[in-house]
Formats: sequence, structure tokens, C-alpha cells
Amino acid sequence: MATLLIAAGAFVGYIIAYHTYGKWLSKKIFNVDGDAEVPSKQLRDDVDFVPTKKEVIFGHHFTSIAGTGPIVGPAIAVFWGWLPALLWVLFGSIFIGAVHDFGALIVSLRNRGQTVGEVAGRLIAPRTRILFLLILLLALTVVLAIFGLVIAIIFALYPETVLPVWITMPIAIVIGLMVYKQNASLLGPSLIALAIVYASIYIGAYYLPINISTLFDIPVLGAFPNAVILWTFVLLAYCAIASVMPVWLLLQPRDFINSHQLVLALGLLLIGAIVAGATGQADLVESAPAIASNIPADAPPIWPFLFITIACGACSGFHCLVSSGTSSKQVESELDAQYVGYGAMLLEGGLAVIVILACCAGVGMGEFSRIGEGAAYTYQPTMVEGTDAQLAGVAAWETRYDASKGWAGFKLKDKVGAFIHGGANFLGTLGIPLKLGISIIAVLVASFAATTLDTATRLQRYVIQELAATVHIKPLTNKYAATALAVALGGMVAMMPASAAQGPGSGGLILWPLFGATNQLLAGLAFMVIVFYLRRRNKPIAFALIPMIIMLIMPAWAMLWNMFNSETGWYYNPDKQHLFLFAVAVMALQVWMIIEGVLVWTKSKGLLEEQLPALPVSQPAVATSPAAGGSN
Repeated sequence: MATLLIAAGAFVGYIIAYHTYGKWLSKKIFNVDGDAEVPSKQLRDDVDFVPTKKEVIFGHHFTSIAGTGPIVGPAIAVFWGWLPALLWVLFGSIFIGAVHDFGALIVSLRNRGQTVGEVAGRLIAPRTRILFLLILLLALTVVLAIFGLVIAIIFALYPETVLPVWITMPIAIVIGLMVYKQNASLLGPSLIALAIVYASIYIGAYYLPINISTLFDIPVLGAFPNAVILWTFVLLAYCAIASVMPVWLLLQPRDFINSHQLVLALGLLLIGAIVAGATGQADLVESAPAIASNIPADAPPIWPFLFITIACGACSGFHCLVSSGTSSKQVESELDAQYVGYGAMLLEGGLAVIVILACCAGVGMGEFSRIGEGAAYTYQPTMVEGTDAQLAGVAAWETRYDASKGWAGFKLKDKVGAFIHGGANFLGTLGIPLKLGISIIAVLVASFAATTLDTATRLQRYVIQELAATVHIKPLTNKYAATALAVALGGMVAMMPASAAQGPGSGGLILWPLFGATNQLLAGLAFMVIVFYLRRRNKPIAFALIPMIIMLIMPAWAMLWNMFNSETGWYYNPDKQHLFLFAVAVMALQVWMIIEGVLVWTKSKGLLEEQLPALPVSQPAVATSPAAGGSN
């Protein structure tokens, strides 16, 4: 019954929050104005700045912010028990994450689509612009490395996902051309594309799993299979191309198609969880501990690490980059900002709730295994009535989260696999065969990660161009040169060997602990920009100031613990000195930016920042299309 109540209650709570707290922010705090000029119309170039209907931009925004964060984070955090993870996801997403995303979007909309890093230079102090951009450069480099490796590993572990993920790209381009060039409606073609994607999931699962290792006879490099390395290079090459293409040609239609696919999969998961809970096949309370007592000895403390382990799904600094980097350049009316900024974050919180339920209650519904590459799945239900059901559920969870493995022994495939397998069990209650269910959930994970990966590449290109313009490196202001550098940096980190034994491809994974803290520090700094924006306009700031303090203290605390704890601290470990130096750089930039904020705090109240120079009076007319919106 707990599974049923939590699944249904969480989504009802999010709907209420959207229409109450979200509306209050929109109307009373940010005073959204449907008549205000927006960057997509002020600076329209049909490459990055394109007025877009809110349903389409919602699809892009949601699929870009979600990634694997709301899947991997909760899947790790339930090590401490499902209750702390659930509370942080529910309250964090409503009062911190959605406020962060919405606020960053509004600030960017009112500053010609500039990123929060650019805006910080006028809202706080000129030096903070470079400080913020440097933090973004470091964070996005790790994002590209990590997400490239994550998708590569998913492709290698689940070759049935390859066809459905890649088939979306050419379909999206065809739809983009139809919509933009022929003024076709986007909804009809995208629904046809959704049917094709689901057909390809079936084909991939039963007939055409694509294993890149069998296509290219390349020796294994180090401890990493050549499939992971090959896929990483293929993915980064794709991102280099996708990030310089006009947003209407690939990004918008692909994300719109993916949003349908992802929302459908989430809907199936939610219904499956409700059915499983109502019929007694899944029992959250009996399957996993609300607060775990058997914690691995080498695990970090729940306080403060819960707040950086679960980022996406509760609050994530990366989201401010999507809000101010791509979404603000496409929103066609300020009235759409709540729907896009606040609403998408709540839906991501819903995804994180489903992940928690799947990893705890879902895995207790059955056990299955896969023997050999491409072999069929075998499944034996363990959930039966009475005490045996309770014992089976607990045994399944404890097997997945075996404390004897230690914190370091819980690998990426286990984290992702707990959700994929638990989610497939939920789908099984709807009559979906296990093998097909696993393929549907694996494609869900890969699609989220893929949309985030090329969006992150585009964002990194913006950051490099902004930095190059600031320090007068003219060649890097060119979008192609900036993109090449962005992909090269991500690839270097992804291929950096953690050790001679592990070989190429392991370097990106050892930076994951740093990414969690750096990402959340970024959220705190974005909140600082939002607070200064409101303070300069004599607006209430407590609702943003408290989250700002939380998101500055918690990740800094976690970073310092990683650096200096006596047993595993990076400072004391010769093999982790590079992590220590990276952390020192991030912490120094953060402290410097906070000092800059403190210095101007007292004189900022009610004093508007320097305004941007006026735009030319006349702008060239550009034809509009139904998908892009505008005045048809």
C-alpha cells in the first residue's frame, strides 16, 4: 500500500505545488508579462534564437535537464534508505530545484538570453563573470566526459538500445525540415515518430541488438572493452555536429519526440507501480529499509552527501545552464516560463520518485539474469503472499545493495541496472514481457542521457565563446572552433586512464565524486545571481536566500570531507592528488565569488544593475513556422 500511496501522492503533490507555489512565484515575485520582449524574438537568427511553442520547448528542456542524474543519484542514495531520498526529492524539487530553474530562466529572459555567468558580471561584480564562466567550463568538461561514458556503457551492456536511440536522429531531421520548410504541424509527425521508436525498441530487443564490438575487430584497450571506447568517440563526434546545427533542425524535433517517448515510459512506470502496490506485488516498506542501518564502512556520511548524491531530481546546478543557455533563447513568451522552468523540474522530481520505488520495491518483485551476450532473459517471480513475500523482497534489495561490497564496489552498471530491472518488473504488471520491458527502460535511460549530452556540448560552446570574447582570444569566438575545443576537452577527460591497469576510458569515472559537489555548488552560485536580481528590484528574497545558503554549504562541506577525511581523503592519497587540486580550484573560485557578493551586498538593495546597450531599432524579418511559433 505504501508503494501505491507514494506513487500517486507524489504526483498529486507536484500538481498542487505547480498551481500554488509556482503560480505565486510567477505572478507575485517575477511578475511575468506576456507583452515583454523575449530574446527569441529580439535576436532571432534561426540557429540558436528561435521562438518556439511551449510544448516543444518543454520537451527540449525536460529531456535536457533530466539526463541520467535523476536515475543514478536516487539509485545510489537509497543505500541510506528510501525515506531520506524520498523526502529530499519531494521537498527539494518543489522549494529549491524548481525555484532555481525557473529563476535562472526568468533572469536570462530579461537579459537577452545571456547565461547566468554573463549576467553575474552586471548583477554582482564584473569579476564574477569570469569566475562563474571558469566554474562552468570545469563542470561541463566533466559532464561531457561522464555522460559520454555513461551512454557508451549503456550501449555496451544493453545493445538492444542502440537502434531505438540512433533511429531518432534522422527521423528528427526529416520532421524538422517538414515543419520549418513546409509549415507542417509538429504533433502529427512526432506521434508517428514515437510509433517508429517503439517499433524499433521491439526490433532491437528481439531481432537486432547492435554490438559494436562484433562490427569492428579492435583489440581491448586496458581493462575497458573496446565497445565503450568506440561508442564514446562516436557519441562525441555526433555531439560536435549536433551542437552547431540550427535548433529547429535536430534539437527541437528530437527532444519533442523523445519527450513523448519518455513521458509515455514514465506513465507506464507510474501505472505499473500503482498496480503493483494495489495488488500487493510490490511493497516498499517490506522490501527495503526506510532508513538503512547496514551502511558500507567506506560510505560517506548521509549528511551532507545525500544533498549532492541526489542532484537532478531535487536540485542541480546544470539546470541553470539549460534554462539560461538554450531554453531562454527559444521561449516565445514570458507566460510560458512557469510551464517550462518550474513544471519540467517537478516532472523530473516525479521521475526520481519512480526511480526510488523501482530500486526498492520494484527489485523485490522478481529476480532475473542474462547469460551471455545477446542471450535471453530468464525470470522467476519471488513475490508471493504473506511472510515469504516480505523475505523475498528484502533479499532482493539486500542483494542489489550488499553492504559487504563496500561503497566503492557498487558499480555504474549496478546503479543503472537496479532501476532498469525494477522498472521492468513494474511494467510486467501491465502484461509487458520482461525482455521488452527491460529494453523500454534501458532506452529511457539512454535517451535521457543522449539529449543531455549534446545540449551540454552546445552549452560548453557558449561558455568557451563567452570566455574567449572576454579575454580576447578571437579564434575561439568562432562556434566551430569553440565546439571542437569543447569536445576535445571532454574526450581527453573521458579517455584519461585512472591507472595503467584500468586503461583508457576510466579517467572520467574517477571525477564523478567531484562532479556531484561542483554541480551543487553551481546551483548555489546561480541562486546568488537570482537573489541579487531580486534584491536590486526590492523584491522578497527569503524564498531564494535560504536555498542559496543550503546549496553553498552542503556541497562545500561534502567537498572538504572528500579532500581531508583521514581515511580516504584526496589530500592523503597519492593516486588522487589530481582530484584534490581540481577541488582546490573549484573551492577557490567559489569563495572568491562569494566574497565579491558580500562586498556589494549592502549597496545593491534597490539599485538596478547596468543595463545592456540598446538593440538596433529595426530587425530583419524572418519567416515563421507552426512549430517555431511566432506570429502565424
